[in-house]
Amino acid sequence: MTTPRSAVEDGPAIDLPVPATTERVITGAAGLPVLGGALLGLLAGLAGLVGGGIQLGAGNDGPGVALVVAGPLVILVSLVVLCGLTVVSPGEARVVQLLGRYRGTIRTAGMAWVNPFTSRRRISTRIRNHETETNKVNDADGNPIEMAAVVVWQVEDTAMAVFEVDDYTDFVAIQTETAVRHIASSYPYDAHHEGQLSLRDGAEEIARKLSAEIAARVASAGVRVIESRITRLAYAPEVAQVMLQRQQAGAVVAARRLIVEGAVGMVEEALDRLAERDVVELDEERKAAMVSNLLVVLCGDRGTQPVVNTGSLYQ
Repeated sequence: MTTPRSAVEDGPAIDLPVPATTERVITGAAGLPVLGGALLGLLAGLAGLVGGGIQLGAGNDGPGVALVVAGPLVILVSLVVLCGLTVVSPGEARVVQLLGRYRGTIRTAGMAWVNPFTSRRRISTRIRNHETETNKVNDADGNPIEMAAVVVWQVEDTAMAVFEVDDYTDFVAIQTETAVRHIASSYPYDAHHEGQLSLRDGAEEIARKLSAEIAARVASAGVRVIESRITRLAYAPEVAQVMLQRQQAGAVVAARRLIVEGAVGMVEEALDRLAERDVVELDEERKAAMVSNLLVVLCGDRGTQPVVNTGSLYQ
């Protein structure tokens, strides 16, 4: 039975199975006293064997047999007790199972003692990086692009990481690539109008959405996503040259538009100042000629050559 536990913003809901097992923290007994007692038991068992041999050699069969039998038993019990000692390093946890049943997780660093018949699986709780391969996908406009990302993650629930998925590291890798492909196909590489979110211009917003989607996909593995970033974003080689020309054309058009807007403002300001200072009186035809000349000078991409008019404007 599944129930929707998470949804990706601006994307389809992701139905995650209800976890059958979640983390339960245990501490275990103090390890150092148990270690000391087990070592004393080993010494006592060895001493019993030696003492039993001495008693048998002296003809004291009763005490000798008792010591010879008790010594190995004490050594065996001490060895079994030693098998229950568990060392937990910083940045690690131990998932404890007894006869296939989950008993709990030891997270406290140091030496602890648990039932020696339990199995203890080591799980790293350190922060990890995973970088995807460069994937070739189509963006929202159908243009082939190459995209790669890196995700920073950490195991948050050790029980879910062990029991809910087969291999949580592979699970994170596969789900990360799936999320990268979905995000890449959901947005265009370049924005076509103002306010549109694109992969190239909206890096921060895209990274936030990518982190949210990866987190939703790996939640069933008990994994927490800390951050994700796009590490590579480019057009595929077969269309890169064409798209570069398209970007250059767009940049030229935008630059020309800005130049024209500035030139029109400068011409308007020049005409207003001439009128205010009464430098010269221009009729509509002379104004048109002046505007034409100024626009040619201001908007041209090459140096202009002045032409001196020695006659009248009216022929």
